[in-house]
Amino acid sequence: MDYEFAKYQGTGNDFIILDNRLNYFPKNDTNLVSRLCDRRFGIGADGLLLLENDKSADFRMVYFNSDGKPGTMCGNGGRCLVAFAHSLGIIGDTTSFSASDGLHHASISGDQVSLSMSDVKEVSKKRNAFFLDTGSPHHVQVVKDLQEFEVFKEGRRIRYGIYGEKGSNINFVEQEGPSTFAVRTYERGVEDETYSCGTGVTAVAIAMHFAGYTKSAEVQIRTRGGDLKISFLPKGKGYEQVVLQGPATFVFKGVVQ
Repeated sequence: MDYEFAKYQGTGNDFIILDNRLNYFPKNDTNLVSRLCDRRFGIGADGLLLLENDKSADFRMVYFNSDGKPGTMCGNGGRCLVAFAHSLGIIGDTTSFSASDGLHHASISGDQVSLSMSDVKEVSKKRNAFFLDTGSPHHVQVVKDLQEFEVFKEGRRIRYGIYGEKGSNINFVEQEGPSTFAVRTYERGVEDETYSCGTGVTAVAIAMHFAGYTKSAEVQIRTRGGDLKISFLPKGKGYEQVVLQGPATFVFKGVVQ
């Protein structure tokens, strides 16, 4: 069967997106998903997204990591899916959609997509890092000389050595200004460093506020693929009204035969 797809990227975090409102895509075919995401033998992407019908929202987001397995919430993927839905004409400038972690609201203006993220119930302090869930689990660790840091080696070691097979995404961060941070992320499911991670930069922004590195409730994050902005409202031990904003860009479209 032929599969029409679109390729989108959000600050270098790239995705294959398919309109699956007719439920034709074989979601249980792990090998097909991983082959399509393969950068040498397929289209190439950090993950694959399906846009599906939903009774309680404008659409439903189904996300697969590049290893072909179902993933948890993906912030940049969610923003790209909003841009895709807008291009199809099924939404206007505002929307709501369901994902693995619940309902999300979003707005789009040009190539900028603002996405509401899940509330964060708490931030856990570890020996030299922080851990929190922003729709996906994230380890946040402050380092020096981030650009020279061995993200793949250390990220993989921590991902498996501390968090086991289930794993966690691993973020390394360096402060650049009062409310500006540079971030590099090792993503589970991709099992490599990605150019950007939406739930990851959200986790970093909140962890840096929690730890007192910044007093601002609006944080700028610089990733290898571009800049993102995160805003939030501290409440008790957690955070609410969390919003991730940045570009979501169409790359190309095609047909897989």
